[in-house]
Amino acid sequence: MRYTGPKVRRSRRAGMALTAKAERVMRRRPLPPGQHAAGPRAGKQSDYGRQLAEKQRIRWYYDLSERQLRTVFDKSRRRPGRAGENVIAALESRLATVVLRAGLAPSIYAARQFVNHGHVTVDGAKVDIPSYAVRPGQVVQVRAKSRRMPAFQAAAAGQYADERTAAYLDVRREELAVTLRRPPKRDEVPVRFDEQLLVEFYSR
Repeated sequence: MRYTGPKVRRSRRAGMALTAKAERVMRRRPLPPGQHAAGPRAGKQSDYGRQLAEKQRIRWYYDLSERQLRTVFDKSRRRPGRAGENVIAALESRLATVVLRAGLAPSIYAARQFVNHGHVTVDGAKVDIPSYAVRPGQVVQVRAKSRRMPAFQAAAAGQYADERTAAYLDVRREELAVTLRRPPKRDEVPVRFDEQLLVEFYSR
């Protein structure tokens, strides 16, 4: 079942802002939720606890179900290279993530909604599956009839854009379009994860 609860609470538990509102709140309240967040046992975790926490951070950041993340891991493990890096590259190539990285949406939740509601095309064809794997060379763009929506007008003005565009993306903000140049490299992903803990969790 997909999470529909408070995004700020989940962000505080993950230790990373998942929405703009969460980022503002976490400046004032950076500790995890709960009365024991700053207690004497705060931060003390077993190896399993650290692995589980990092797996959850990755799952929440990309807004995945447990089954979706496990499927991505199993496929990534069969590819050449390091399994953890392959997982991150696969997650960064998902349509919803590309929409987010290109600055076309303010959060992964909004990006997923935009795709689900049919506002996004891939190579000119409507795609409403957030998990769609974008391939290098494919063009992701907001549909022409959706571009007058306030959310996409804000995107065209750069309100959702990161300070630095990911090197594996060719973003044309005025056109509300982005092309995936090549598969993402791990050191280009602007989020700090310890994906090795994910590998260890699923390899138990």
